[in-house]
Amino acid sequence: MKWISHLSLVVVLFSNSLLAAADVRDAEQQFRQGEYRQALAAAKAEVDRGVWNERWPRLLIQCQLLLGQYPQARATYEAALQRYSSSIPLRQLGGDVYRFNNDPVRGERELEAILEIVRRSPWRYSDKENLIAIGRYFLHRGEDAKKVLELFYDRVRNTDANFVDAYVASGELALDKHDYAMAAKDLDRAAKMKPDDPQIAFLQFEAWQSSDSQRAQAMRARALSLNPNHLPSLLSLADDAIDAEQFEQAEEILQTILRINPYQPQAWAYHAVIAHLQGHFEAERLLRKAALCRWESNPEVDHLIGNKLSRHYRFTEGAEYQQRALKKKPDFVEAKFQLAQDLLRIGQDEAGWKMADEVFQQDGYNVVAHNLVNLHEVLRKFTTLEAEGFQIRMDAREARIYGDDVIDLLAQARQTLTEKYAVELDEPTIIEIFPQQKDFAIRTFGVPGGAGFLGVCFGRLITANSPASQTQTPANWQAVLWHEFCHVVTLQKTKNRMPRWLSEGISVYEELQRDGRWGQSMTPTYREMILGDAFTPMSDLSSAFMQPKSAMHLQFAYYESSLAVRYIVEQHGFDTLKKILSDLAIGLSINDALTRSIGSLDVIDQQFADFAKTLASDYGKPEAWERETPEAAELDPDDPFSGLVDEPSPTRFEVLLKQAAAQVAAKKWSEALDTIAETRDLFEEPDVPIALLSLEAEVYRQQQATDQELQVLTSIAKRSSDSVASYRRLIELTEQQQDWEAVARYADQLAAVNPLTAEVQEQIARAAEQTGTYQRSVRALQALTEMEPIDPAGLRFRLAKSLAEVGETSDARRQLLIALEQAPRFRDAHRLLLRLNQPPASEPSPAAEEPQTDEPTESEAKAEKGSDPDPSAEPDSPVKPDEPAANDAPAEADAQADVDTQQEKAP
Repeated sequence: MKWISHLSLVVVLFSNSLLAAADVRDAEQQFRQGEYRQALAAAKAEVDRGVWNERWPRLLIQCQLLLGQYPQARATYEAALQRYSSSIPLRQLGGDVYRFNNDPVRGERELEAILEIVRRSPWRYSDKENLIAIGRYFLHRGEDAKKVLELFYDRVRNTDANFVDAYVASGELALDKHDYAMAAKDLDRAAKMKPDDPQIAFLQFEAWQSSDSQRAQAMRARALSLNPNHLPSLLSLADDAIDAEQFEQAEEILQTILRINPYQPQAWAYHAVIAHLQGHFEAERLLRKAALCRWESNPEVDHLIGNKLSRHYRFTEGAEYQQRALKKKPDFVEAKFQLAQDLLRIGQDEAGWKMADEVFQQDGYNVVAHNLVNLHEVLRKFTTLEAEGFQIRMDAREARIYGDDVIDLLAQARQTLTEKYAVELDEPTIIEIFPQQKDFAIRTFGVPGGAGFLGVCFGRLITANSPASQTQTPANWQAVLWHEFCHVVTLQKTKNRMPRWLSEGISVYEELQRDGRWGQSMTPTYREMILGDAFTPMSDLSSAFMQPKSAMHLQFAYYESSLAVRYIVEQHGFDTLKKILSDLAIGLSINDALTRSIGSLDVIDQQFADFAKTLASDYGKPEAWERETPEAAELDPDDPFSGLVDEPSPTRFEVLLKQAAAQVAAKKWSEALDTIAETRDLFEEPDVPIALLSLEAEVYRQQQATDQELQVLTSIAKRSSDSVASYRRLIELTEQQQDWEAVARYADQLAAVNPLTAEVQEQIARAAEQTGTYQRSVRALQALTEMEPIDPAGLRFRLAKSLAEVGETSDARRQLLIALEQAPRFRDAHRLLLRLNQPPASEPSPAAEEPQTDEPTESEAKAEKGSDPDPSAEPDSPVKPDEPAANDAPAEADAQADVDTQQEKAP
């Protein structure tokens, strides 16, 4: 029967179609697994056989482009276009085909044809695959990303919630706009649907890199396990190796890539970056040319080179490369935004902010641009303090409270460090101090985050967190600014050509030179890391800053870097360190500079290791580090805090320290002192850990052994720059002893951590008044006027007295008039104002106290009655009209005691 034969034919054709589809899926799987040549052979055979399936020529073109077979890809594309001229995914491949055949104009025409194709028959392109392809096309044209997301990607997901390409496309869009949280969400869902796709795993790596480095590393490792030849993952490995200054390792990875595709532009661009960082500038030029050999106007090449140079603090050179990229593609948003950030970091603020705003206007979904534009509005409200060599931008209130202290500290740093390193700073250094940590992070990194960073230096620009943003573990803001300004000096001396470890190592080293309480010192943890497997050779130290295992490992990288600088200075002299910096300035790599000044890298690495391990071994007595057996480590079974030592074989020091802590918590004071004494004996006096001293001080406090407590707290204060609790207790104890010099010292140490509290400013003011250092009391009292004082009139009176003592008579009068506005019957303010208005010859000291008499003077009597003083005693200038008029103080104010004895309390 005829219908049976027709049905048989249909079955045969349908079976052949299924077989072809299965073959395509197998070949596409080979491509995903990195078996590019096998996938190419399979696709080419089917294309040559004339199989009518568009996926075969598309796969063949993808293979040819990835392998660098650009002329062959063009031939394949043009042949396929004869059969599938209305295919949007094929046309999108055509853009790359012509670009890499150095015909970008034709490539753009192929993409422009997509719009006309869709316009002719929109109903034909409403399926899921075409909607995703059209969305990508509109993004390429620079259309509004949110509209693309809504009209195309979300539309597909609403139709089919399990269509993986929709989540991949959305994730890619979010990554392009730096919306990493949204990208991670979409890509994590895509990975569940398609767990064997290395490209999805790599995109997850990019999404998590800024927030969870360990998870990101796991994603990239998964991508490479699925496809060992996955080019984006290999390129990112090379990128990381360059950041760690492991140039040989980076070049090995790049050679692997070039064996896959000898023309791969990013691989050649990375080679150019390495050449620049090593000072081989002619090689850099030739390698850049190689990167552009198949597509001369490729803007990505210059953007990548510039971006990497900026990551290495070569902001001027990075900006030049971004400008080259923009000449090739004027609307290249990523290059324009990177240029905006580079300009802001080299001090060209007007141009930088203007360009950032242009990016935001061009691309409103760009999260980083949005953040930066909003931050510009915050910065507009800052006040700028001008000083020799500095422009300091701060919150206006904070500037009035401790801005002068910032200026004084930076002036000292500038004089000390520029002389020491023989550097002349031609342009002012810009310092921006942010009360909000998120604003600091956006200014520094472009996105919120960056927790743990206290300050960052970009060369001429320093960004820092203010004490207002401090968390439960505040830091010493003076040490932070000294550290960052040291970066300014060394970066400018080397023309920003120095590895991270050396830059950070010098800054930490110079902190300690300025103040022994700053910087970092040996600890039990650092000792174990030096003698264990965490120690890094000097020739590879920059790698210690890349993907550290923990926050402690990152801190250890700073400490070990400072030890490396100490080794150079102590073993080879400070002039050798300066010579290394000078060699870096002329373009030598760090390892070449070390070899030239000291000797072979192998010898340097060995000598530095010996130096560091000797310091570690000398820290504490040998018995402190003996390992305890689990039985010996057990605590008193009757002690509720027993069992705190949970390590399999803790050191004797760890056992005793935790035992002492448990005893203190259980209020077993005598036992705790015995344990503390036993633990103290394991160290020389300067090396006793602060954690142990803190326990000892607490025991003495509970026992009311004030002298012993004071002695221990003094030891802590000599070694710690941020022990807030210790400083407060020291102020309390020394004030009880009327030791005002000590009160002043500890109050200043407390203000170096947080000057923004009324408590600390009152303590500084009171100590300064008692010791006669009135210039210091003026600053503290002025700061207190910004803190809603309980007794504003009394505070103004005290400020007037201090101003008078330092000869600022006019300002003293003004403060008195403000006080009298707030409390018109304030006798002592009237008396002082009258004395300040007397002719100078009739009075030995403007603010000298006069013996009190029972009978007021005529002027005082008039003042008591509320009448005006003698017109001849009027001040030089009236109260400013913008000062609020105060109502008369209540009657009780008339009977107040001498305001000198009143104390300010924190609001």
